[in-house]
Amino acid sequence: MIYITGDTHGDKARFIENNIGDDSWTEQDYLIICGDFGYIFLNDAYEKSVLEILKQKPYTICFCDGNHENFPAIFSYPQEQWNGGKIHRIAPNIIHLMRGQVFDIEGKKIFTMGGAYSIDKHLRKTGYDHWDEELPTMEEYDEARENLAKNQNRVDIVITHTAPTTAINLLGASGTPEEQSLASFLDYLMHNLSYDKWYFGHWHVDKAVTDKLTAVYYRVYCVE
Repeated sequence: MIYITGDTHGDKARFIENNIGDDSWTEQDYLIICGDFGYIFLNDAYEKSVLEILKQKPYTICFCDGNHENFPAIFSYPQEQWNGGKIHRIAPNIIHLMRGQVFDIEGKKIFTMGGAYSIDKHLRKTGYDHWDEELPTMEEYDEARENLAKNQNRVDIVITHTAPTTAINLLGASGTPEEQSLASFLDYLMHNLSYDKWYFGHWHVDKAVTDKLTAVYYRVYCVE
């Protein structure tokens, strides 16, 4: 079974106090986090202790990247092919789903596109708690288009960190000029890609925006 949730930001309580999946989930289950994973960020003793706990989970934890990620640290993990797409293998059961990939998970075609712009960038220090790789590159956009074309522009599920402009507006929020290239790309996908469901994080709200697009944060959604 596939489960989806939003930004975890390195919060121990999301897995420990809330006990996500511990009662019934097995090695056949997958939890996908829609960006801002946050357990590989400052690389301090606290994060390492939480990662050790996550490594003991029976299920597989997958995440696309958000904007609040330590990209050099994530990129330092081994890159490999997994279920049809590129990943960074953090641990046997912890996987970074790279941008522009199409994965086959439990019989579902899942497209992933991480990244977003940090509106709090001016409050952060580059190389300490902010990294320039937060937005996709042209090469990643090109790879996304190529991978979608190989799948006839049809997937079951889209996983992103931020959302198309239409969805952002329906949330009563607004994007930023710095994020326009990503927003335009996601807008194009929204209108030209065939998909059943689209889940995104970033906006810290749990809300069905349309019958297909869902903003996710704290809740855990089960994909039938």
